[in-house]
Amino acid sequence: MDAILANFEDMDWFDVRDGVRRKAFSGDGATIAMHELLPGHEPRPHDHPYEQIVYVAEGEMDFHVGGKVHRLTKGGLLVIPPNVRHHGVVVGDRPAINIDIFTPRRAEYA
Repeated sequence: MDAILANFEDMDWFDVRDGVRRKAFSGDGATIAMHELLPGHEPRPHDHPYEQIVYVAEGEMDFHVGGKVHRLTKGGLLVIPPNVRHHGVVVGDRPAINIDIFTPRRAEYA
């Protein structure tokens, strides 16, 4: 397989719902997605068969994972196991940017 090259700066945002948008990029085995979440966005608890590694690049978020709440600030990391109900909520009045890595690859994202 040849290398695949991209740049998040060149990608368009995809509107997920009011207050949430995403850019995503996939290889054969994993997906990386950048999400921008605005204060007051509607949280949507969900689960999926992917392991998800969360990195907060900007802002502050509370991640609700399996009944526990984890506050992540800039630089914070969190692993969400497959099939565990979770969602994130922006803390404060500034948007948050989080980067998620999913394995295996999420074909519906990119």
